[in-house]
This record gives sequence, C-alpha cells and structure tokens, in this order.
Amino acid sequence: MALSPNLRGALFMSVSMAGFTINDAFAKLASQGMNMGQIMLVRGVFATILLALLVWRTGAFSRLGGLRHPSVFLRMVCEVAATVTFLTALMRLPIANVHAVLQALPLAVTMGAALFYGEPVGWRRWAAIAVGFAGVMIIVRPGLEGFSGWSLLALAAVGFCMVRDLATRQIPGTTPTALVSIATSIAVSICGAALIGPFGGWSPLTFANVSLLLAAAVFLIFGYQFIIMAMREGDVSFMAPFRYTGLLWAILLGLVIFGDIPDLMMLAGAAIVVASGLYALYREQVVARKTPIVHSTGPGMAPDGV
Repeated sequence: MALSPNLRGALFMSVSMAGFTINDAFAKLASQGMNMGQIMLVRGVFATILLALLVWRTGAFSRLGGLRHPSVFLRMVCEVAATVTFLTALMRLPIANVHAVLQALPLAVTMGAALFYGEPVGWRRWAAIAVGFAGVMIIVRPGLEGFSGWSLLALAAVGFCMVRDLATRQIPGTTPTALVSIATSIAVSICGAALIGPFGGWSPLTFANVSLLLAAAVFLIFGYQFIIMAMREGDVSFMAPFRYTGLLWAILLGLVIFGDIPDLMMLAGAAIVVASGLYALYREQVVARKTPIVHSTGPGMAPDGV
C-alpha cells in the first residue's frame, strides 16, 4: 500500500537523521588514528568535492555574488567554531551524550529569535526552554560525579549552532543553499588544515581512515538529500518530531560500535530535553507562528562542516 505524503516525509526525515548520525560515528572512529584538524581537513575535502558536483549540476556557480552577504560570513565563522567544539567533545565523550545535549538546539534558536529578533514567545514556550535547559544540566551534571568538562564544549557547540541558524535566516533567498554549503565546507577544511599542527601534526593516512572519512562525507550528503526530500513531501509540523530519531541512532551506534551504555541521568535529561522541544513545537503550531522551530534549525542540528 502506498504511503501518504506525511508518512513518506517522516520516513525520509528518519533516514536523514540516520545519515547525519552515522557521519558522526565514522568521524569518531577516525579520531583513533588522526587528530581533529586532520579529520576536518580530509572529510571537508571529500564533502567539498561532492557538494561541488551538486552545485555544478544545479548551475548555482553562476550566482557566486550572493556569498558576499555578511550573514554568509557570520554563518561560516559559527559553523567552523561549532565544528571544532563539537568534534572535540565527540572524540572524548559517548556519541549519545553529545547528541543528547544538541537536542536543545531548537529551544536555543527559539530563545535567540526572541532575544535578537524580537519574535513573540509566550510564557509557555519560555517555560519549555527553561525546563529543556534544566534537562541539559542533568546530562552535563556540573559538580556531580560523572561530570566531564568536555560536556561544556558540546554546550558551546549548541551556542555556536544557534547563532549559525539565526544568521542563516538572514541570508537572502536568492543565494543558493548549495553555494552557502560549499563555502562553509571550504572554510571548515581550511580551519582543519590550520589546526593539524597545534593538535599533534599530520598522521599517515591509512586506507581504513580514508575510507571512514569518505564514508562520513557520503552519509553527510546522503542526510542532506533525504531531508530535502522530506521537506518536499509532508507537513512540517508532522515531520518535525522525527528529527529526534537522531538521538535514538546515536544511542544505538554508541552501544553497537563503541560499547557505550547510557546511564539513567543521561537518559532522563535527554527525555526532558526532547519533551520540552516537542512541547515548544506544539505551542508554535497553536499560535500559528510564521516560522516554526523546525524551519529555524539546521538539517541535522549538529555542526557538520557543511
């Protein structure tokens, strides 16, 4: 039986979240043989080549002038900073913990839109934001047993991603998305090259590591293609909750690949963050905002170097 547009969109959204999370898992695996800067460079080169093929096919290279907009530059800077903080945390923490913190991004974007753009946010959504960040504190657990300072870098990545997504909303619609993506990918690659020395120098490339990072880049582009397909299929409000399946993939991959077993505090905090995000989305539908929270956040939530 044929699926409805909403169900197809939900399926595509779930597949895209799997692609983004598998990309992160492969990058984490590659970190066992090379430093973060080298990962950013090698994966960035692969992603840039793949994106260049997409941009060439769409003819977007004829509109390079759109990249001169200040918001494009701000987005690139924030994506670079988010990638550095995210990958650093990812290399030292369980993948599920890092992704659990990142589920607070939609709430952070709602808060940022209210503070910087003056968008109306009622007391119920402010309460959801407060509860959601309380959930983040349960995951990070500052001052308690099990606290890791690296968790603060995951939280910093949320902040950089928030500014990135707010800046993205200011980029003119005439600027092709693929062009912004490839410019950001080049910026991340250059930053990675600059960080190779400070982070320990170049490590010999092995077939295994190159294969992992090539696969990471492929799954990254795979995730982008499926999220575009999802947005063209069903209602945004129906598909938005399926973004959170990325956390389920992170827990599963962390368990199967890295042997990480989430503790109760992480699971409880993640549940609070996800529930708060879903409630905020529900309230946005109730008040019929022009720009739902799902439109305000990057495709995979996490920084991806693209």
